[in-house]
Amino acid sequence: MLKKKKSELGLKRLVLRHTIINASQHNGKADVKAVLGKVIGDKPELKADIKNAIKFITSCVDEVNLWSTTKLKNEFEKLEIKPKKKRKEGELPPLPKAVKGKVVMRLAPYPSGPLHIGNARMVVLNDEYVKRYGGKLFLVYDDTIGSKEKKLILEGYKLIKDGLDWLGVKIHKEIYKSDRMPIFYKYAETMLKKGFAYVCLCSQEELRSGRRTGIACVHRDHAPKENLKLWKGMIDGRYKEGEATVRLKTDMKAPNPAFRDRVLLRISNRKHPRVGNKYHVWPMLEYSWAIDDHELGMTHILRGKELVMEDLMEIFIWKKMGWGLPEFLHYGLLKLKEGKLSKSKARAAIESGVLSGWDDPRTWSLQSLRKRGIQPEAVCNFIVRMGISLADVTVPAEILYSENRKLIDKRANRYFAILDPLKISVNLRKGSKKKFAFAPLHPDFPKRGKRKIPVNSSEIYIEKEDYEKYRDKEIGLINLFSIKLDKNSRFTSEKIKMDSQKLHWVSEPNVKIKIIMPNGETKNVIAEPDIKKAKVDDVIQLVRIGFFRVDRSKKDIVLYFAHK
Repeated sequence: MLKKKKSELGLKRLVLRHTIINASQHNGKADVKAVLGKVIGDKPELKADIKNAIKFITSCVDEVNLWSTTKLKNEFEKLEIKPKKKRKEGELPPLPKAVKGKVVMRLAPYPSGPLHIGNARMVVLNDEYVKRYGGKLFLVYDDTIGSKEKKLILEGYKLIKDGLDWLGVKIHKEIYKSDRMPIFYKYAETMLKKGFAYVCLCSQEELRSGRRTGIACVHRDHAPKENLKLWKGMIDGRYKEGEATVRLKTDMKAPNPAFRDRVLLRISNRKHPRVGNKYHVWPMLEYSWAIDDHELGMTHILRGKELVMEDLMEIFIWKKMGWGLPEFLHYGLLKLKEGKLSKSKARAAIESGVLSGWDDPRTWSLQSLRKRGIQPEAVCNFIVRMGISLADVTVPAEILYSENRKLIDKRANRYFAILDPLKISVNLRKGSKKKFAFAPLHPDFPKRGKRKIPVNSSEIYIEKEDYEKYRDKEIGLINLFSIKLDKNSRFTSEKIKMDSQKLHWVSEPNVKIKIIMPNGETKNVIAEPDIKKAKVDDVIQLVRIGFFRVDRSKKDIVLYFAHK
């Protein structure tokens, strides 16, 4: 009883603190929702009884909102709030209760395919914190049997590790949950013996109905001995899928029906890509993490805000087992306006031949970003810039491209290529036949050298769009000369005026190349011959078109479009 009173007093202090701060920031009127968000952030376990939490917070807010300005000021000063140290742009907030050299965190990918740009938020944030505190980062493949729609694939393990290596993530230990089944079984038996878990033989319909109505099933009151007998039957294969589950005794009257006697383990006879049919009783996500986060010594758990139920389950189980709690941190979903980030749909499209593979630019996988010439540092900088907010964020890909541009602009050599060629000729002055033009590989770094571009004044190709837009106007052909544009153009000057429109061009001889666009479209274009000197994995810029990564070079040149 005394412990309960202390707990209530501590909660009252916490709520009052956030209410006073919020009221001081908003002319003496605190907002319930704002205070609730702060309180839940400090005590996520309150989500299990959210209705009573809101009721309690509302009463505190109503009380503080009646205070005089003087009283509010005095109470605020008593809090002795230290001014927050202003963080630099792109800097993550400190980890709560983190000790240098003692931080242990984990990545928990599900091997249904490669990591994509959305998953990168989980990866980069964990990696950044571990590096900051000199801690350890575990890669734990979350490969318990999932749903029928979300299949595990053997290729997924390699694709995930490949993406992490590309990002430069240092992994201190690799772990497969499918290798830890004996551990999950051992703790299941312990919980059955202790009497806070039981084997349920209800059908799915009965289970859902009981949860909805808050009525416990007949199996809930079985003695531990009976539960262990039923558990052995599950392990020995005496039950089919859906006939038996292990459930956790929580509270069948909990405000959130989903928290009422959650399933911990279930039967699945689907073949596993690593361990085959060795096991047919598989742990649910939250149960496996409750065990592994303790066994592996996690100090900080960083996960998406949609996994709050996993927090509550872990907290409940850890308290029942008498274990200390880690720190929980959450972030919102990160989406790109241009990207559809569904692995199951991408896999189906690959299998049907619609997509060329996991590195097809339309998958937005890390492999596809690498193929396009996006730098790993750009991805990391992009994620850190987004921070660790709880808000779901949908941003244009241009923000990622901007980070990439900062890295590649200086190193990308420039070349001319024409997407939609239209041939013109130029009538040069008598005796002024020009065979070559010379252009810098990079305008800002003349020491890097020059390109030698062939010139045949009878066959010069420009973009059809440029021709239609600037016909009959004086324009400059970059690094060549000025002309009055027409099918038979008139030479006007060796120099190019500062204020004239400057067009890129290609003459004869030229080379035919292929470029792959982000939407999967392949374009056949012509380019200046010196582009053959670019090597595989070089990032180059096609003038007035954009940046590209060289995928194949020399004879059959293939470029992947990165961005403008």
